Amino acid sequence: METPLRTVRPNIVQSIRAFRVQDLQDAATQLGHHFLYANLGNAQSKQEVLDMIAAQYTFPAHFGKNFDALYDCMTDLVHKSGPQPGFIVLLEQIPANAKFDKEAREQLLDIFRDAADYWADRKIPFRCFYSFL
Repeated sequence: METPLRTVRPNIVQSIRAFRVQDLQDAATQLGHHFLYANLGNAQSKQEVLDMIAAQYTFPAHFGKNFDALYDCMTDLVHKSGPQPGFIVLLEQIPANAKFDKEAREQLLDIFRDAADYWADRKIPFRCFYSFL
């Protein structure tokens, strides 16, 4: 059986490109990794993006709904919950509009890049895929 995502570095944030959501979910299952999926197609603002990620990733109720809290939830909170096998994370349809401009999109992706680095330091795969609306 072919190893899923064998051509994708274990700790990376990249455009979804040729991958399909179902293929990524199947790869996560096959690898025994967590699959975190957020469809942000209905979000317009930073607050809505954070709300949707929190809801779809089932963050705790005390989630602070800012970029620092997002990083904390993607790293420290999960790390404290026990050994982690790996992650395949998907941010689909990140908004591209005046309320969530290029700078906001880059800040969001930087959080996930920092999370990928965090998990790389712990030798745990963290692959994040994204698409823009």
